[in-house]
Amino acid sequence: MPVTVLIVDDSRLARFVVTKALATLQPDWHKIEASGSAEALELLKTATADVALIDFNMPDKDGLELASELRVSRPNMPIAILTANIQDEIVSRARQIGAAFVAKPITVESLEGFIAGAALRLRAKPA
Repeated sequence: MPVTVLIVDDSRLARFVVTKALATLQPDWHKIEASGSAEALELLKTATADVALIDFNMPDKDGLELASELRVSRPNMPIAILTANIQDEIVSRARQIGAAFVAKPITVESLEGFIAGAALRLRAKPA
């Protein structure tokens, strides 16, 4: 079963870095990209995603707000908040909604733990 990852970041360069790291870790996973929360929600009306990697700082709505919305319709989706803004409040809010926290800059090593855990969760998911 193919896995699709939603990558949401208002920076094209940041999306490229995440995509490159993800391709190293899971080359067979598909990627769909959005430049913000509104675009991500619009994209998900016609596309499906199994995993979400969401930037925290975005102009329309922050990543935690988007993650909260996704959590309502996708309660078991592995979600990670990606940010250089490492404040206890943000980490705490991410945990409250069941999202992982991955510090920027994104590298293969920083993303590896979350992706490995997501892969395990997806394999264990009942068909």
